[in-house]
Amino acid sequence: MDEIVTEIEIDAPPASVWDVLTDFGSYSEWNPVMDISGEPAEGERLEVTVSYENTRQMTFRPNVLIADEPTEFRWQGRLFVKGLYDGEHRFLLTPLDDGERTRVTHAETFRGALVGFINRRIGSNVEAGFKDMNEALKMRVETK
Repeated sequence: MDEIVTEIEIDAPPASVWDVLTDFGSYSEWNPVMDISGEPAEGERLEVTVSYENTRQMTFRPNVLIADEPTEFRWQGRLFVKGLYDGEHRFLLTPLDDGERTRVTHAETFRGALVGFINRRIGSNVEAGFKDMNEALKMRVETK
């Protein structure tokens, strides 16, 4: 498993989804998986802490690659050194129904020497965490 891809449809326009997704200060109110500090802007460095079920909490400091409001938010992180276990995390917001609804693609592509070993151990937990976050994002956006 070198890629995890999940999707969810949200009954709100992409701009509304973007506002919740990039309001890192409110993550503790709704996000069961991830905490982020920093600015959602290209070239910025974030601090991301993830807590997936049955795995140790992990904190890393990825660089924001793309912050294209309201369609794409992407960062690149790594474990220790480049080439060991690198992940490119992305959120793609696709308008549906004349922009009144949004398909959120929440995904990550992994590369590096330890990908097979690590993803065999935690890949299913990470995928479940993505789905949990997607559901929480949907609930937060649709009830806001």
